[in-house]
Amino acid sequence: MVPLRGRRPMSIDTPSLTAPLDGAGEPKASARPARRPDVRRALLREPLIHFFLLGALIFALDAWLHPPKKDDRTIVVTKALRQAFKDNFDEDKTRVPSEAELKKMVDAWVASEILYREGKAMAVDRGDDMIRDRIAYKLQLMIFDQVKVGKPTDAQLEEWFRANHGHFDEPERVGFYLTPPTDEATARRQYEDIRAQRESAELQSRTRAILGRPVTSIAPSFGDEFRDALLAQSIGQWGVLRSTDGWHVARLDSRQPGRIANLRDVREEATRLWHNDEVRTRAWEAVNRLKTQYTVKYEE
Repeated sequence: MVPLRGRRPMSIDTPSLTAPLDGAGEPKASARPARRPDVRRALLREPLIHFFLLGALIFALDAWLHPPKKDDRTIVVTKALRQAFKDNFDEDKTRVPSEAELKKMVDAWVASEILYREGKAMAVDRGDDMIRDRIAYKLQLMIFDQVKVGKPTDAQLEEWFRANHGHFDEPERVGFYLTPPTDEATARRQYEDIRAQRESAELQSRTRAILGRPVTSIAPSFGDEFRDALLAQSIGQWGVLRSTDGWHVARLDSRQPGRIANLRDVREEATRLWHNDEVRTRAWEAVNRLKTQYTVKYEE
């Protein structure tokens, strides 16, 4: 037995004593090479890597527990919101709001959003699961309760009445008969039958009598063309008229002129409405003062 002391250490290229040999005494070609060092394990044992991983974990946890505060003083009026106002403006989809009407709806929504956020900041919503408008409504009531308005002077009431007398004026009214909407050819046949007094019982039963209709309400329902043609007829005259729904046979039956109101006749009611308008104006001013603390952005 050869002593181990003094022997040269085996080099990495020297075949292992346990490697299988072929018939000539040489190592077989299939002998497994020596294992290389595991780099990943070495990296995982590196203290500097541990430091970086721990730091990233702490940073992520802090970001999750303490997210950056949202910009709660910015209100974005989105294109989708404005389109929703347009879509819901008229149930019959006969017209879209004007720019002034759309601005009024958007301003009301912005005011509601401001009241909602201020109400949230004051914890008005504590214990209340109602929607945003409920919270805004609560703060609105608080603002209205704080508005104190005395009696108007004669000059104030007269100025207000001049600008709002339409609330008290008696509008011109008309009464008329109207057949159901149809196409023009059918309406003209019905017109001839009515004039010859041979219209069917079904047409008679479906002809409506509209009594005391304010003239100002005709165009929104039937269109300007229908209103103008109806008012151009003589009392008792039938005609073929086109509305926004189709063609009709219509007869103007009565016409009552309007009447301009006098302040002395409606003073009590005018004072009540002036008071309501004044409270609303001052409450709106309070909302606008809050609005100066916000930034309102409009998406293009």
